[in-house]
Amino acid sequence: MPPFNRIGTMRKSFIVFVFGAVCLSGCRQHYELSAVSRTCLVVDSRYDVQADAGAVAFLAPYKQRVDSVMGPVLGEVAHDMMAVRPESDLSNLLTDILVYMSKDYGEQPDFGIYNMGGIRAALSKGKVTYGDVLDVAPFENKICFVTLTGEKVLELFGQIAGRGGEGVSRGVQLVVSRDGKLVSARLNGQPIDPARNYRVTTIDYLAQGNDGLKAFQSGTDLNSPQEERNNSRYVIADYFREMQKKGIAVDSKVEGRVKIED
Repeated sequence: MPPFNRIGTMRKSFIVFVFGAVCLSGCRQHYELSAVSRTCLVVDSRYDVQADAGAVAFLAPYKQRVDSVMGPVLGEVAHDMMAVRPESDLSNLLTDILVYMSKDYGEQPDFGIYNMGGIRAALSKGKVTYGDVLDVAPFENKICFVTLTGEKVLELFGQIAGRGGEGVSRGVQLVVSRDGKLVSARLNGQPIDPARNYRVTTIDYLAQGNDGLKAFQSGTDLNSPQEERNNSRYVIADYFREMQKKGIAVDSKVEGRVKIED
């Protein structure tokens, strides 16, 4: 290449390089933290006393629509209920509901399991609305049924013991050591027979082996309806409606289904 052409080429390359550098530096923005401040905003009943008129007006059409969906009363509970390990009135209730509502699916399970982590709110004494049920069971989990051998049932109960307890239905009696080991397991007063098959109702999330309950993955004869109406919240809502028609206030109590060994 002649010297002139080489110099011209080098000059062009240098111009392109400088132009690119200028563009990049011009596009780059520099942000620096200038200050940090904080404040405590208390949200309590005082906000109900002096509601913001503009906010109320803005939300009015949406509130009416939400209330029409969430507001209908489904039934009532006899006392405040909440979910805590190793056993609670609310977790007992939800597992008993799964067992009770199994009749609508042509199933007769031996027992039911409901995970504490899937219970996201408490129920207050008195009327229960659809919104309350949605708060308790907000996920898309659906009722399902699976068969486990007695050996796998013991494995499942061992996993529940390791988690410090989960919701188990009436008739299940687990004794758990303080270090999370299963000491004993009985169903309706009888020890679990490793050679027998047991039908279990739960939610599909658990039947897939989630929340550490991997024994479910060995289940057979799975019945897992996936239509939206089979979501756990609808199953729970139907139970409350049925009890309301019978004039029954829903009740549940802690009764020694999962005991921590002294």
